[in-house]
Amino acid sequence: MSPAVLLLVIALYLGAVIGASWWISRRAQGSADFFRGGRKSPWWAVAVAMVSTSISGITFVSVPGMVAASQWGYLQMAVGFVAGYAVIAYVLLPLYYRLNLSSLYAWLEDRFGTWSHRAGAGFFLLSKVLLCGVRMYLTAIVLQLIVFAPLGIPFWVNVAATMLCVWLYTFRGGVRSLVWTDMVQTLALVTVVVLCLVQIGRAMGLDAGALYGSLRDSGMSRIWFFDDWRDTRFFWKQFFAGMFTTVAMTGLDQDMMQKNLSCKTLRASQRNMMCYGAAFIPVNLLFLALGVLLYQFAAARGISVAKPDDLFPTIACGTDAAGAAYMPPVASLLFALGLTASAFSSSGSALTALTTTFTLDFLHADRRQDEAGLLRTRRRVHLGAAVVLGLVILGFGAIRDGSVIDAIYTVAGYTYGPLLGLFFFGILTRRRVRDGWVPFICLLSPVLCYILSAHSAEWLGGYRVGFELLLINAGLTWLGLWLSGIGLRRG
Repeated sequence: MSPAVLLLVIALYLGAVIGASWWISRRAQGSADFFRGGRKSPWWAVAVAMVSTSISGITFVSVPGMVAASQWGYLQMAVGFVAGYAVIAYVLLPLYYRLNLSSLYAWLEDRFGTWSHRAGAGFFLLSKVLLCGVRMYLTAIVLQLIVFAPLGIPFWVNVAATMLCVWLYTFRGGVRSLVWTDMVQTLALVTVVVLCLVQIGRAMGLDAGALYGSLRDSGMSRIWFFDDWRDTRFFWKQFFAGMFTTVAMTGLDQDMMQKNLSCKTLRASQRNMMCYGAAFIPVNLLFLALGVLLYQFAAARGISVAKPDDLFPTIACGTDAAGAAYMPPVASLLFALGLTASAFSSSGSALTALTTTFTLDFLHADRRQDEAGLLRTRRRVHLGAAVVLGLVILGFGAIRDGSVIDAIYTVAGYTYGPLLGLFFFGILTRRRVRDGWVPFICLLSPVLCYILSAHSAEWLGGYRVGFELLLINAGLTWLGLWLSGIGLRRG
């Protein structure tokens, strides 16, 4: 399919989503609706919307590509995700609802003090800007290659147009509109993956029964790995990594929790959380099944890819040496729409969360201003956050160094360890801490973890630290907080 047609379809899709967002937000009643949806969102709508928020453009292209190396072992993490969502539902959500929080990190000020509040909010802002910037950059690069570059449109125009659409999508309604539009985007995303499975099955001449047999006999559909504890795919490593990663990167993440806090009641939010967690398994199963078929198709046609992440875009949008497309034109259209839906939903949610955190946790505008002043401040922050994200994406485009970008992505992931340690130290103990020490403790823990990760094979007899680094990071933060409280009375 021609790049011009792809661009037109993407523009029509984004126009429809933005129009729906504005229509839904026409009855928005001030900042309470922007930050928490007025606590009126139905749990089932939030549960469906959360799926597209979790699936970024990176997930859309990376999960199918990982089956060659780890087969379907990723589902072990998905099982851990469900356990993590149970912890969020029955440990964290009761706390958030009892305190009537709009921003998660406000609790840290009540529990520890002002510097702890700023440390928690600051770590979230840093991680979210870096993570969202990297994710949007990698998505923008793919769209640049298949849509914008062939039309002669420069990368900066691509980024500017994308961030303008994300800003228009979110600045008026915030969470109130995100819940409903992201629900639609989830349905669109799942539909796209199913249709991609159908398209590649047809291209391989497989009906439904043969499709199932091909997946079963592929040699790439093994799920459970219990035989070697040193293997990164070992079940308990994957399970606990999935569990604690979910607690940290969902339960302690303003972006991921903002929709959940818009449910009417705690019980409704808990129901949403558990249903969303259970839905994650079949959704990821679809992506993994697609990966198996893509690898089989590539082997049959003699298609080679430099990196696993190139597999899906190469087959969906690529051509052979004679210039003939590998797949029918509809495949490239489905790929572009799926990539757009996943990236648009996750970036819109991130932008809303960044606005909420900076407005409430750093400016304290809800305490200092009336509703009219809060509205002006929030809109300025929202525009500023969109500009910052756009500049970060352009910065990654200027670097164009995969190793640097991977390092930034890894560093951003480290920032959730201190949040995990902070929250669970506060929840599970009554100890006080020296508030002024907390930012330094939260900075030191990731640095120590990075050193350990770099030298683990040398120091630990060949053992390489993997996903469990998050737990080590949280444990070091916990230890630092405990040491800082020596000599202080319990709270």
